[in-house]
Amino acid sequence: MEKYLNKIINADCLDILKQLPDKSVDLVLTDPPYGIGFGTFNRTNKLKNGKRVKANKYKNSDWDSEIPHDEIFKEIIRVSKNQIIWGGNYFPELWKQGCRGFIFWKKNNPCLNFGAGEFAWTSFDTNCKCYDYNYYGNIEGNTKAEEKIHPTQKPIEIMKKCLVDFSKENDIVLDCFSGSGTTAIACHRLKRNFICVEKDYDYWKASCKRLEDEQKQGTLF
Repeated sequence: MEKYLNKIINADCLDILKQLPDKSVDLVLTDPPYGIGFGTFNRTNKLKNGKRVKANKYKNSDWDSEIPHDEIFKEIIRVSKNQIIWGGNYFPELWKQGCRGFIFWKKNNPCLNFGAGEFAWTSFDTNCKCYDYNYYGNIEGNTKAEEKIHPTQKPIEIMKKCLVDFSKENDIVLDCFSGSGTTAIACHRLKRNFICVEKDYDYWKASCKRLEDEQKQGTLF
């Protein structure tokens, strides 16, 4: 456990999960790929060589081509005391566990063809929560959305809300699909320990730089 604490690791999450003892993690907070093909989706819906291609700034990748298999979710539940898994509606394995304390993030998207929000499955036996947070800054336009390095990057404030509501200082928080490193940054700001795992080398490298910049920023004040 010690060698992984407060690091973003470039690895397959299943390899790391199998090394962790039972219930050694206080909270899994993660946002897995949903298997909806985002990595190859083209905003203009055109095809190239018979395949959908992207027309945005993110690199082509197969990171979202498949949903995580059931073994990963079984390992997540084995190693952790509690779990918050974004996109939980895409993962049938989770619903076998039941869900009472789900989270809904109301995005207030300005475009009607975008989703109104996102859903997170949780293991908590509590009332459901709604996080009302504008994805594109506030309604008056006085704040800007965070610069994104990953197409499904969660706002830091959303991950912070999860940590404030469902964890405490010095807890160990695991993110098996770290992506842009947002969970690591939220944990750093709220004094939680973290173990983050990202398989894609380019996203791992970019997220490490993002975390390093955040940590340097903290030393200035």
